[in-house]
Amino acid sequence: MRIGELARRTNVSERSLRYYEKQGMLSAERTPGGHREYPEAAVDRVIRIQELFAAGLCSEKIVQLLPCMRDTDGGPSVVATPKLVADLAAERARIDRMIADLVRSRDTLDEVIDAARLS
Repeated sequence: MRIGELARRTNVSERSLRYYEKQGMLSAERTPGGHREYPEAAVDRVIRIQELFAAGLCSEKIVQLLPCMRDTDGGPSVVATPKLVADLAAERARIDRMIADLVRSRDTLDEVIDAARLS
């Protein structure tokens, strides 16, 4: 499929898809006319990349992580290194801290809202 169809099917801009390719997260064959041609599996790959960005991972970590994941279900493959596992555990801990901070902020807002309602 061409880049426009991949963009449409994944709701990701063509610019982002080109960036993913430049960073090594996505690959495409080239037609004789120079157009990108993506395999069907690229849809799952782009969705996975979007999920990893949404989880707060940077493109450098995503490039390291993608070879360790199956695109179809996002499950692990057998090529994860101990360093990558440690890096991902650190990322998970960072996300847990962010969640805890957000919960504290929400609780504080709830207290302010309750106090304002009583006044």
